[in-house]
Amino acid sequence: MKKIISCLSALLGLTSACGQQNFENVGTADFADLATDASAVVLDVRTAEEFGEGHLERAINIDVNQSDFLQKAQAALPTDKTIAVYCRSGRRSAKAAGILADNGFKPVNLEGGITAWKKAGLPVTTVDYEVDVFKTKSGKTLKFYALMHASIRMVYDGKEIEIDPVNKLGNRTTNYSAMPKADYIFVTHEHGDHFDKDALQLLQGEKTVLVTNQRCAGILGYGQTMANGDKRQLASDIAVEAVPAYNTTEGHLQFHPKGRDNGYVLTIDGLRIYIAGDTEDIPEMSALGDIDIAFLPCNQPYTMTTTQLVSAARMVKPKVLFPYHYGQTDVSALPAQLQADGIDARIRHYE
Repeated sequence: MKKIISCLSALLGLTSACGQQNFENVGTADFADLATDASAVVLDVRTAEEFGEGHLERAINIDVNQSDFLQKAQAALPTDKTIAVYCRSGRRSAKAAGILADNGFKPVNLEGGITAWKKAGLPVTTVDYEVDVFKTKSGKTLKFYALMHASIRMVYDGKEIEIDPVNKLGNRTTNYSAMPKADYIFVTHEHGDHFDKDALQLLQGEKTVLVTNQRCAGILGYGQTMANGDKRQLASDIAVEAVPAYNTTEGHLQFHPKGRDNGYVLTIDGLRIYIAGDTEDIPEMSALGDIDIAFLPCNQPYTMTTTQLVSAARMVKPKVLFPYHYGQTDVSALPAQLQADGIDARIRHYE
């Protein structure tokens, strides 16, 4: 009888062979641990409409009932990380987990789906920004929200940190009025895709600390100015260093002249984050020291080619790399190019 049931399950897409399930089912408590683990990817296999009504934070949406499900999964998902899969009730996600397991992935399926998740009182979100979660040295949570282009939102221990906030760029917008006031804002330079006075006004509260270069502070008439090489302790567990960001290619030097703009290295509870700003693969990158997470730009003529970005990544040697500011540049090959270097390159919507 058990063999018959297993074979029937296989026909429904729940197993890959009679009597042998090739993925793990877990309850909401174990799945919640995976959902906040930076080494796992959360995958929602429902429709886009269902996803928009509410989903787990940092989930990627690929509809398992679409004919190109496997093709999209192979393009977007790593084979060396756990894939935490869920749907509404657990049926479609079991089907997806079986497909993924048969194709070299390591899926874990949420029993009962998002329905069981909600019944357990666990949170869902309607925000579509991709979220990456990391643990600091003392075990606190640091979240990165991929807003757009060069705009990054970070949340750490109840503190809001904004990088180069911009309201609108092309047909993409960020509603900063719906976000909490910032504790810290960092602006790299005055170009319009990094510096937006309206966005800054929306984010600033009584205790907001704005850190920027001299040019932006002069335009605004306020802000804490930092030049390349300056270091500042902002709180007992948050420090910042302003580092060089400039062009080196002939014919491009006017875009970001040496000494004017900033990149930043943030140290947050022992975790070191490099925000490169607009720069090419400059020699100063090799002296940054241990970097856990790096954001490197990629769009010539203003910043780097993909070849330069690979060179920069090999100088910086971050554990995790986010290509950003990449516009229409195709960065899809970067994760494979850097895999042998031990760099976990993650593609997010930083067009």
